[in-house]
Amino acid sequence: MNGLIALVAGVLFGFGLDLARMTDPERVLGFLDIAGTWDPTLVFVLAGAVVTTTIGFRLIGRGDSWFGGPMRLPQRSDIDRPLLLGAALFGAGWGLAGYCPGPGVAALVQGAADPFWFVGGLVLGMIIFARTPRRGSGATA
Repeated sequence: MNGLIALVAGVLFGFGLDLARMTDPERVLGFLDIAGTWDPTLVFVLAGAVVTTTIGFRLIGRGDSWFGGPMRLPQRSDIDRPLLLGAALFGAGWGLAGYCPGPGVAALVQGAADPFWFVGGLVLGMIIFARTPRRGSGATA
């Protein structure tokens, strides 16, 4: 049942990303180009995401989810070096490719080569990260 729920949620998420044109790298790059021909339309997508997340976070902690599992908020709130480095890498990748992970995966169904290169690089980065020893842990993650 969890797999089916994840599949439906993923398809719905991908459909929403495509509907909002987040799978179009030109639209995304136009949004990021604030010094050039800025395209402000994705502000509405981001605002919708913030409102939805805010409502969702307010509902968390009121018991179990609709499907019976517990709902938990992250416990950490500190801003550390790995978080800043990860955010910088995410932003650089988004600005260079016009994709972030969700829209990149959703764009795979369009058949263009660029999303495949992006997702391939994403997977390679995840593999490298998983095999890189962490400082202080004595083991790989």
